[in-house]
Amino acid sequence: MTSSFMYTGNPARILFGCGSRARLAEEIGRLGRSHALVLSTPFQKTDAEALVASLGPMAAGVFAGATMHTPREVTEGALSAYNDHGADCVVSLGGGSTIGLGKAIARRNGADHIVVATTYAGSEVTNILGETENGIKTTVRGPDILPETVIYDPELTLSLPVAMSVTSGLNAMAHAVEALYAQDRNPITTMIALEAIQALRDALPAIVATPDNIEARSRALYGSWLCGSVLGMAGMALHHKLCHTIGGSFDMPHAETHAVLLPHTTAYTERGAADLLKPVADLFAGPSAGVGLYDFAVSLGAPLSLASLGFAEADIERAAELATLNPYYNPQPIELEGIRTLIRRAWVGTRPA
Repeated sequence: MTSSFMYTGNPARILFGCGSRARLAEEIGRLGRSHALVLSTPFQKTDAEALVASLGPMAAGVFAGATMHTPREVTEGALSAYNDHGADCVVSLGGGSTIGLGKAIARRNGADHIVVATTYAGSEVTNILGETENGIKTTVRGPDILPETVIYDPELTLSLPVAMSVTSGLNAMAHAVEALYAQDRNPITTMIALEAIQALRDALPAIVATPDNIEARSRALYGSWLCGSVLGMAGMALHHKLCHTIGGSFDMPHAETHAVLLPHTTAYTERGAADLLKPVADLFAGPSAGVGLYDFAVSLGAPLSLASLGFAEADIERAAELATLNPYYNPQPIELEGIRTLIRRAWVGTRPA
């Protein structure tokens, strides 16, 4: 326990539980809105259209062009659709890509934003927006970015493929792991982070074993909510900097990149924050936090290497250079040679030393 600290919570209205998606129209009305533009990725367009049908006259239409890393040109297209349909709020149906688009719209025009979460992204309860333009991903924070309401209906995650469930869950877990050594951490964020990590540690193996296990799905959704919440309360460090660099500048898949890098960024940081990361080593019964997380990923059948995701070996040097420009705070100093080695180990997929 530290002798003094500052804690700032991000207010968010949460509706959690099976069947809670049925309260969407009620939430739109509670916000004083009546014409929602439903956002989704192309993959979830059919689900978005079904949601529009269920809303009836409270739906303005569908924009199904959300994509990872929130490119600015996609946001501009969505804003045009928002105006053309006469919408007065947005509903994001999906995970991080769709939620990011909803945040980008709300930041620009002040629209109320409701999220119906279908993955374990966690970004739905953060005041953080990452956008990509000209191959560079930048991150901003602000109270206008936080969605007004989040609906967590575990039944909506039953159709999430196991592989996506695993990478999405590890992506969320990365938020909580990094919160443990954030510069502005405090006893409250540490407590939430550890609860979040434990919830996902217990839920993900059960989902792999039995994908339709609604109890495990509920626990994973609960854990991802806590992961996102703590990310919004504490600063980011090396892990997120590296994921934003590799994801935004090399167009790599978001959740999978987080999943692959997490053991390696943790092992790197552990050299300067072993005491702060010891609870993670204990939770995964590993000799260290990085090794414990790697072995957990192996047990889930998660992707283990950047090479398997399509990241080119020739891009390692450029990625290391970009990641060391304007680096985030990190307990272990961020140095070019160390980051280059980290990325190469992640490219190969070798177990952390």
